[in-house]
Amino acid sequence: MASASLVGGAALGAAFEKVFSILYETVKDVITTTCMFESILERLKSTLDVLEPLVKDIRWSNRELEHPEEVTKGLIEKMEKGEKLVRDYSKLPWWKYLMRFCYAKKLSKLEDALCRFFGLELPALNTKYVLETLKGVDDIRARMNLVGLNGGLLCAIPAPPDFPIGLDFPLKELKLQLLKEEVSVLILTAPGGCIFKDNNIFFVPVSNTPNLKVIVQKLFRHKVDQVPEFLSDEDAINQLERLLKEIGQNHSTFLPTPAPQNNPILLILDDVWSGSESLLEKFAFRIPNYKILVTSRTSFPRFSFTYNLKPLNDEDAMALFLHSATPQDGSSYIPGGDTVKMILKFCGGFPLALKVIGRSLCGKPEAVWHGRIMEWSNNDHSFLASSASSDLLVCLQRSLDFKDDEIIIKKCFLDLGSFPEDQRIPIAALIDMWSELHELDEDGIHAIANLHEIAIRNLANLVVTRKDVSEVSSCEDFVLQHDLLRELAIYQSSQEPIEQRKRLIMDISGNNLPKWWTEQRQQPINAQLLSISTDDVFSSSWCNIQPPKVEVLVLNFQTKNYMIPEFVDKMNKLKVLVVTNYGFFPAELGNFQLLESVPYLKKIRLEKISTPSLCKAPVPLRNLKKISLFMCNIGQAFRNYTIPVSDILPKLLEINIDYCKDLVEFPAGLCDIVWLKKLSITNCHKLSALPQGIGKLRNLELLRLRSCTDLWELPESIRSLHELSILDISDCISITKLPKHIGALRNLKELHMEGCLRLRSQLPPSILDLEQLKLVICDEERVKLWESIKELNTSLEIKVAEKDINLFWLSNHF
Repeated sequence: MASASLVGGAALGAAFEKVFSILYETVKDVITTTCMFESILERLKSTLDVLEPLVKDIRWSNRELEHPEEVTKGLIEKMEKGEKLVRDYSKLPWWKYLMRFCYAKKLSKLEDALCRFFGLELPALNTKYVLETLKGVDDIRARMNLVGLNGGLLCAIPAPPDFPIGLDFPLKELKLQLLKEEVSVLILTAPGGCIFKDNNIFFVPVSNTPNLKVIVQKLFRHKVDQVPEFLSDEDAINQLERLLKEIGQNHSTFLPTPAPQNNPILLILDDVWSGSESLLEKFAFRIPNYKILVTSRTSFPRFSFTYNLKPLNDEDAMALFLHSATPQDGSSYIPGGDTVKMILKFCGGFPLALKVIGRSLCGKPEAVWHGRIMEWSNNDHSFLASSASSDLLVCLQRSLDFKDDEIIIKKCFLDLGSFPEDQRIPIAALIDMWSELHELDEDGIHAIANLHEIAIRNLANLVVTRKDVSEVSSCEDFVLQHDLLRELAIYQSSQEPIEQRKRLIMDISGNNLPKWWTEQRQQPINAQLLSISTDDVFSSSWCNIQPPKVEVLVLNFQTKNYMIPEFVDKMNKLKVLVVTNYGFFPAELGNFQLLESVPYLKKIRLEKISTPSLCKAPVPLRNLKKISLFMCNIGQAFRNYTIPVSDILPKLLEINIDYCKDLVEFPAGLCDIVWLKKLSITNCHKLSALPQGIGKLRNLELLRLRSCTDLWELPESIRSLHELSILDISDCISITKLPKHIGALRNLKELHMEGCLRLRSQLPPSILDLEQLKLVICDEERVKLWESIKELNTSLEIKVAEKDINLFWLSNHF
């Protein structure tokens, strides 16, 4: 359909509806026929699902409201182009990563255009229901701003802030969410400092210790002359429900004047704390046109609909800061250059931080501005410890008010400060750390649960890169934390003298070591967790310290060559070592031999390290149980040893190798570690074969070979892995068949084989001998291979994997 031929009025509405319908059906069709970027398509479809009922009224809206046609025509053209974009995109080969990424960005822009159209450009087209809802809200606002008969503005909506910034689009999106028919309770959530009080519209503040009867009394006092006596919480809720129903039905015996017909009701519960789900449920009445908006620092998983309010972008942050830092007469001098930008970096887009710091600098001379930057940049001082940040600190600290049985969650949050700002935090590393520091389980179940709780409280973001794997603890999954929240974690960990801290976190700029370190105190430190982060100009010149109680050592660096600190050989209780290179290329790691003198070292994780430097002189690690190598150069590792690898690593139980691009052949020497239980080799795209010796790993319980795209077969010797419980060959696109004697894996319970695109031949007959096999995860095409097997083994579950291809794993990797 050529958009140029369209005319206005009802015809324009009909044309809009038809083009929208074509786009809608195209997206649904592509979702069912392609696996490419289903996440963005599902999100686009979700948006279209919401808008589809509204589109049906476009014809009426254009006729009755006489809205300009140009706006509608503009979106028609975008939808026509979008429909072609979706079709073209569905034909892209899976291996064209960059093109798929570009198409995903274009699809996101199309989704944004639709949201802007309905949320910003054409609010009049949001049906009679939108108009009635907004009218109802205005009516409630007018009533709430009247002085109540029983003393004051108990539930009044506050006046708008004097300088609203960065809220236009979130408010429009929030309205769209509220207008969804299926949404009855919407959670508006953000970290402390992002939702600031003078910008919240609310009926009732709830706070940390809510009293249900008091909340209901406030609502009644705002509406009626006399508040009834409540015999109990249940009686208060029942009477509130009766009041709200009568408001909507236009025959209230409570109200002094009749309410409008079909009056929408919006109940806003402000500052709701964690653990208040049962309270929210009490207010969830089944009343037409009744909505609840909850503002909280915490997400509530029990409720499906949540809107996360993000920190301000750079432009809005600058505007809010300058507004706060400039006196009303505009007389203040604002320093030029990068001064303001440096201050904004410390504030991190948090509105409260921008306002507090801006006001503290208002009217101050330039020397004070530069003095603040120098103070905050000093490693010995925290941004939050500044007197100018006291109000911000109080606000943020409230987010750490955990209950007695939740203290472990707070400890885990504080540990996140061990990793540098603006970097991903690998979940696998956290599991290694917490299993020793807090005695959490080795499999990471409790660690993942704690991370979810931290994310629910908006203290960090949990990023799971794949939905189709059974373990969320894979090397690809990670945590992101806002710089200001990391600052909060470090500040909370530094409230005791250096020698008494349980976790000691140091960020070293250049060669500027902390004063207490250069003084070379003889008193030992008692920290269990020691984290040292250095930048790209650090010279690896260490001073001596005494850290006898350190159990976890985290080393973060950016230089091409890095030396493990000499004082490591004094860490008699060290159990976990995490070494991460945040530079671009793999780095050489020196002083590795010091680890030989650490008697209890159990786990090592190396990221972006060149392992040949580790193999020049093999270091026996007598108690090492787990080694993880991420993005390392390991092509020559574990080779040409004069000592058998099994003697160097006599207790090794787990090996994880991920994104090691130079791994072509699996080192045969590792096959002599016959007590190994877990072997994970993932995203090693040059690995073409496994040695026959892998059959010697008779105690192996897990073999994961996911996304090894050049691996073309599994050796027949794996028939000897009688203890193998989980086999994962997902996305091994070159494998054409399963081993002939795979049925010898008598304890195999799970088989993951989604994305094995060339595996099309019939399964070997021995597959019927897998009597313990309970779960097969595969894609739709591979399901057909299992149909006959399923008929014979009715207890077998065949699960089609969710397709969620994305580029999250690229974050901070390159």
